[in-house]
Amino acid sequence: MPAYAIFIRERSRDPKHLATYTPKAGASIEGRDLKVLAAYGRQEVLEGPQMEGAVILEFPTLEAAKAWYESPAYREAREHRFLGADYRAFIVEGV
Repeated sequence: MPAYAIFIRERSRDPKHLATYTPKAGASIEGRDLKVLAAYGRQEVLEGPQMEGAVILEFPTLEAAKAWYESPAYREAREHRFLGADYRAFIVEGV
């Protein structure tokens, strides 16, 4: 069953860390079985607080999504995301 990793950037704090995060995050998905469904495209908030942007990644399973999130390459990348902005991130299993 597919699973979706969803990242919502609520507020940027340090553009230098975000600039470091972006290529490292991109490298962390190379060679993995996933699809980038959305990445900071045009958006409209219908309910809840405003956001700066969102990313949606589709993985074949929830376990595959968690394995990527906990991989050494993404763990190194996400430290810069933590320092660069406030995000909400979660994985949800599809139907």
